[in-house]
Amino acid sequence: MNLDDLERAEITALVPVTEAEIDALRARLVERAEADGLVDVAYRTIDTPVGPLLLAATERGLVRIAYQREGFGSVLHTLAVRLSPRVLEVPMRLDRAARELDEYFSGTRRTFDLPLDAALSSGFRRTVQQILPQIGYGNTQTYKQVAGLVGNPNAVRAVGTACATNPLPIVVPCHRVLRTDGSLGGYVGGPEAKAALLRLEGA
Repeated sequence: MNLDDLERAEITALVPVTEAEIDALRARLVERAEADGLVDVAYRTIDTPVGPLLLAATERGLVRIAYQREGFGSVLHTLAVRLSPRVLEVPMRLDRAARELDEYFSGTRRTFDLPLDAALSSGFRRTVQQILPQIGYGNTQTYKQVAGLVGNPNAVRAVGTACATNPLPIVVPCHRVLRTDGSLGGYVGGPEAKAALLRLEGA
């Protein structure tokens, strides 16, 4: 322990800091960072029936929804590398997304009305992901059918990859894409989450 650490420990011992005071300080720092335009990627976590989700947004819109099984730390690291190192937990920026997801899980919302940022997708994957919202609530399509929708009926495997790498699951409904035999196929949130979403929608 160096001298600075010893001094800090002595001050902390003399002036105990409560959790409420730490939270208030954190809130002031976030507010200042926002006011100074220092936050390029804001994030928060929410609890849902399919487990905790991490939501992240840029100024353009929602850029990432991640399941806990993906590792939130790893997801945040990727956002810092691919988008900007100025990543900060700013829950208020994600209030609208959190509210719409809550409405979806409560059964009162069937479509999302959120601005989206497709910065994490490109090429054929982006093309596939942009067409997925055309599969309506309570409906499903096969990977082969989606390949046909994007004008490349032989690209079934590539469609599967595009769904598996979808950075905005649930809002961009890759869970509505099934194998030709009707089985679930892969899903970033795991088969249990995919099945739960389809049950919720009555698909």
